[in-house]
Amino acid sequence: MDLKQRLHNHLTQIVRDRDPYLSTGGHFFVKQYIQQQLAQWGEVETHDFEVGGKTFQNLILNLPAANTNIQKPPILIGAHYDAVPGTPGADDNATGVAVLLEFARIFASEPVKYPIRLVAFDLEEYGLLGSGAYAELLRQQQQQLRLMISLEMLGYCDSTPGSQRYPSPLERFYPNRGDFIALIGNLPTIPDLISLSRHICKEKVASEWLPVPNQGKIVRQTRLSDHAPFWD
Repeated sequence: MDLKQRLHNHLTQIVRDRDPYLSTGGHFFVKQYIQQQLAQWGEVETHDFEVGGKTFQNLILNLPAANTNIQKPPILIGAHYDAVPGTPGADDNATGVAVLLEFARIFASEPVKYPIRLVAFDLEEYGLLGSGAYAELLRQQQQQLRLMISLEMLGYCDSTPGSQRYPSPLERFYPNRGDFIALIGNLPTIPDLISLSRHICKEKVASEWLPVPNQGKIVRQTRLSDHAPFWD
């Protein structure tokens, strides 16, 4: 089975109403599916956090680096698995979760220089609550990360002029067609943004990158995903 078919298969399982309050059955099904898929490649840990007296879970899979004799901080790759209430959440964010699950397969089979930590976050749509709780836990434990990558809305593509819009004045500098992979990072990650963008372009996929100062607080739309708590 090729990558395209595997991604499609994941989407057929994840795309459904799965709001954690209004669609609890769909939410439970998707969480179990993610846990089952990740468990093929190692032990899945759960990070419990409480909101309004109810317990929610982030799902975590740690994969070792190619050289386990040298201790290095992990690269955290995350995607939220909840969806906007009343929607099946196909692009937002079943696409990100599908890619996360395929990263598990790839990095388990082909370890890289750094350990990889894959995290499926809950309650992103309610204010980045899952990622916020996990980022706070890492701060309390003084755990360092090499990099945090948030996978968000990876399935939309439209080459129609005007299909891509931006907060002002970014429209002056970036394409008006929504047919590229966008990378956003804080200033310390500029070398990573350049490197990732080059690798994406080598695969014949258009890519644009945007570095934002001051933890993205100048252009607040750049903080609307699970990376933001790791900037703070």
